[in-house]
Amino acid sequence: MDSTIIISALLAFILGSVPFGLLLTRAAGLGDVRDIGSGSIGATNVLRTGNKGLAGATVLLDAAKGAVPVFIAAHIWPGTAGVAAVAAVAAVAGHCFTPWLKFRGGKGFATAAGVLLALAWPVLLVCAAIWAVTLAVSRISSVSSMVTVVAAPVAAWGMSYPQIIMPLIAVAAIVLVQHRANIGRLLRGEEPAIGSKTQ
Repeated sequence: MDSTIIISALLAFILGSVPFGLLLTRAAGLGDVRDIGSGSIGATNVLRTGNKGLAGATVLLDAAKGAVPVFIAAHIWPGTAGVAAVAAVAAVAGHCFTPWLKFRGGKGFATAAGVLLALAWPVLLVCAAIWAVTLAVSRISSVSSMVTVVAAPVAAWGMSYPQIIMPLIAVAAIVLVQHRANIGRLLRGEEPAIGSKTQ
């Protein structure tokens, strides 16, 4: 494997692994976000602390740690086949399986949005619309997240971005794995809607 791809993947994984949700809530004196709600370090769970500002900051930072390594990889190693795609998958994996928290992290949706912004922003716009419509119809955050990540590679194919289809499939697989508890609750009819304490 090309050394540039390995370096890109490692840098993206490390940046993606920074648990911003946990760091922000602790800095704000709100304790360990993993002790509430779903136990995730993502923005949806941070929102359950009641601090909308921290939740918004978590969304932006989690998205940034997906976008930044992809932008860096694409600009430092332009023309290197697959380097940005590998960085994208590694950043999401770093967020979901952070080594700083015993390889347990967030669910990956915001970071996935960040990497999609860096890979192909027009596809992100379509996916944002899919997310909004799905959320409005289902009123369940996990459903809208999962539908959107599954739709992303389809949207990339339909919009003629073939080079990002495979990394988006890999990202979708990671996000779906992180939503396995949600999937179980959906199958049992127990998944709470927006505004509930666990999701």
